[in-house]
Amino acid sequence: MTEATHNFLLPVFMSFDSTKETVSTAAPKAQESSKSSTSVMTEKQREEEEWESINVLLMTHGLKPLSLVKRTDMKDLIIFDKQSSQRMRENLKTLMEETSRQQNMIRELIETNTQLKNELQLEQSRAADQEQRANDLEQIMESVKSKIGEMEDESLNRVCQQQNKIGELQKEHKALQAKCQHYKKKRMEQQETIASLQKDIYRLTKEEEERIVTQNRVFSYLCKRVPHTILDRQLLCLIDYYESKIRKLRRQRQYKDDESQSEDDYISLSASPTYKGLLMSLQNQLRESKCKIDALLSEKLNLQQDLETRPTQHELRLYKQQVKKLEKALKKNIKLQDIISQKKAEDKEEKDEPSRDKQHQALMDQRYFQVLSSINSIIHNPRAPVTIYKQSKGGAQHFSKDIVQDCGFEHLVPIIEMWADQLTSLKDLYKSLKILSAELMPWHNLKKQDENEGIKVEDLLFMVDTMLEELENKEKDSNMPDFQILQAIVSHFQKLFDVPSLTGVYPRMNEVYTRLGEMNNAVRNLQELLELDSSSSLCVLVSTVGKLCRLINEDVTEKVMQVLGPEDLQSIINKLEEHEEFFPAFQAFTNDLLEILEIDDLDAIVPAVRKLKILSY
Repeated sequence: MTEATHNFLLPVFMSFDSTKETVSTAAPKAQESSKSSTSVMTEKQREEEEWESINVLLMTHGLKPLSLVKRTDMKDLIIFDKQSSQRMRENLKTLMEETSRQQNMIRELIETNTQLKNELQLEQSRAADQEQRANDLEQIMESVKSKIGEMEDESLNRVCQQQNKIGELQKEHKALQAKCQHYKKKRMEQQETIASLQKDIYRLTKEEEERIVTQNRVFSYLCKRVPHTILDRQLLCLIDYYESKIRKLRRQRQYKDDESQSEDDYISLSASPTYKGLLMSLQNQLRESKCKIDALLSEKLNLQQDLETRPTQHELRLYKQQVKKLEKALKKNIKLQDIISQKKAEDKEEKDEPSRDKQHQALMDQRYFQVLSSINSIIHNPRAPVTIYKQSKGGAQHFSKDIVQDCGFEHLVPIIEMWADQLTSLKDLYKSLKILSAELMPWHNLKKQDENEGIKVEDLLFMVDTMLEELENKEKDSNMPDFQILQAIVSHFQKLFDVPSLTGVYPRMNEVYTRLGEMNNAVRNLQELLELDSSSSLCVLVSTVGKLCRLINEDVTEKVMQVLGPEDLQSIINKLEEHEEFFPAFQAFTNDLLEILEIDDLDAIVPAVRKLKILSY
């Protein structure tokens, strides 16, 4: 633009010089004086100097200079007057100054632009750092929230587990108290049975003593001597047999007498001719029948309660074993009482008779005879096992063969030997049953048998019963999987849920169950809140929640942009800091205004101030 004006002005200045020459030549030389000529020359010099300064300015700005032309040919020249040339010079000066000023402004603008670019880059880097920091803080906050949720879940699970354990312990405590009461009752019953058995033992010992006394008395009355041979002992047994028959007949006679007396009373009662007596007897019979019915009903209830409180099969087996042990102990006590009574009788006989050796031999023979007779009775008992006779390996050690053959006990020795062999074979049977139980029931831990203790038939029966029960349970639960399959399932569960030992399987299963229940409840609540179908999948639920979060975030960002405007993060932070600095003072000021004006609403402040202004005017 400056170059175009330069090309336009060049002929103008040239014409201006020519006009000067014409003006100077056109004036009449006669009328000019020396003073005017000098003034014209000075003015011309001054103008030339001014044009030279303008040329300098043009050259400094990169434009071509203007030249002053002195020529007489005025065809190609344009002439200006002095005022127009002065204006032109002033305009050129102003234009040069304006261009220099604009160049300075452009230079400053470029510098400010570069500075602003640098500041913008710094602000962008700061904003990126702040955004990264905000994202990091959000991630930290989310991780802290997740950890807090996990800690809350763990604390809730621990509380639930502790409550479950407390409930289980309370139940176990109640069950143990009930078992303790039950065992106390059983102990009292056992003590009562022991007391009754002791009474029976005492009664039997008394009867045995009386029997022995009567035997000796009858034998001394019949034979006038003391028994010391085998025939005497047989005679004593016969006397005992007849004495027992006599006692039995006496009891039967007493029972018959009691029955006949009751029948006579009934006949005398029924033979009364009065009708009133019959009615009374019938009423009494009805009352008795009612009482019996009530008693039967109460018995029925008691039996039902007993059935409900009956022990299990395992407890019954244990009780049977205890009863058998008690029976054995009772038999031992009876045998001891027999031996004691025999010793007492022997002591009495030793005091009465002078021949102690014969009496001792007779007592020993009697004792052996009783033992052999009891063994014989046991063998001939229908409960005894099948007798497999063997050839005798030798006679008895404590008495002669003649005595054995006379008494008819020669078949006892092979039977007892056979039974001893059978008892020794019980160990092999126990071993084989143990191997069989280990094959069938590897999870049952059988207690190790002490070598000093003998093998009991009760233990063998217990093992066989447990195996039969297991087989019955397997037949009932035929759909139950194999042990290896169950073991594989448990090991797979341990791998999935990081359970190192079997003891931690049940707590982890409870934890998984509680977590699954909580997750199902949360999913159900979310489906209800989002108005989704209960059959919708978790993917649909997650996508809907994500959409809601995006919508909420967009709304929040839009509201923030509306409030704060489209500015960068640092300006937003600055505005928030300014708001935090300004708001307390503004709030205090508004509270003071509300108190002074005695109003409650912020919208009423302006009308109240206007009223005061009007009143002041």
